Amino acid sequence: MTQTRTSVSHRVLLVDDDEAVRDMMSRTLEGKGFDVVKAASVVEALKLISTETFDVLITDLHMPNPSDGFAVVTAMRHSQPDALTLLVSGYPDVKSAMDAILLEADEIIVKPFEAGKLADLVHHKLLARQPSARVEKERVASILQRCASSIIDNWLTRVKKDKDLSHVSLTDKERTGYLSKLIEDLIVRLREPITPGVESSVGSAAAVAHGKLRKRQGYTAGMLVHDSRILQVTLFETLQNNLSALDFSLLLPDVMTIADEVDSQLTQTMDSYMNVVGKPVAA
Repeated sequence: MTQTRTSVSHRVLLVDDDEAVRDMMSRTLEGKGFDVVKAASVVEALKLISTETFDVLITDLHMPNPSDGFAVVTAMRHSQPDALTLLVSGYPDVKSAMDAILLEADEIIVKPFEAGKLADLVHHKLLARQPSARVEKERVASILQRCASSIIDNWLTRVKKDKDLSHVSLTDKERTGYLSKLIEDLIVRLREPITPGVESSVGSAAAVAHGKLRKRQGYTAGMLVHDSRILQVTLFETLQNNLSALDFSLLLPDVMTIADEVDSQLTQTMDSYMNVVGKPVAA
């Protein structure tokens, strides 16, 4: 690759917790005319991403955790989608690094690499780069509403694989019961949020009916809790699968609301379950 000096001073965010590597890469890039800002940790990098603008991100995968580089790439991709993102990984991490494609990293640089060629690689990538297509961002409520059917299908798959829950013999319709309505109630709560940590003052008729149904179907109290936990896992997996569409500015309060509302629904379900008179139907 020919040695090239950039004619325009592009800003590069260089993230690596190894000071020697960080300084070596920085000198190489600055020697070719790049304006380099260094960060030694994920926290420092995220702060810079939220307050400054960059043309390029170069980040190590491990700092020291395997997911650290992914966190930085994700933040940059959502905050500054037109920035070129490069992930640096060692040979033992190749499998993990390939997952960066899912986070839309533009290039994976595998260690060891020639420092002298790094600036030229960045320069050529910038020349060839096209502006990224703007993706319409969605609130959590919109994503859950759009994916409601798949949430129910994925929840059902998990439940059927659970030996305790599947021990109760039910049809798919009987097993899903009021699940769709519980998800609808959650979406309503997300669209009209109540302060996270404060139990919803609006009761869920579906949660009450759900408790009565599960009692008749032969569920134990422990199975109800497990049932609810699987719902939370499925909801969060749905968000994970839709990262590129998520509006990250409101993600944290929405996630807190999900946890709070699912817990509130479980409380109502348990109360209803305990107040049912009569014996449960045998499995």
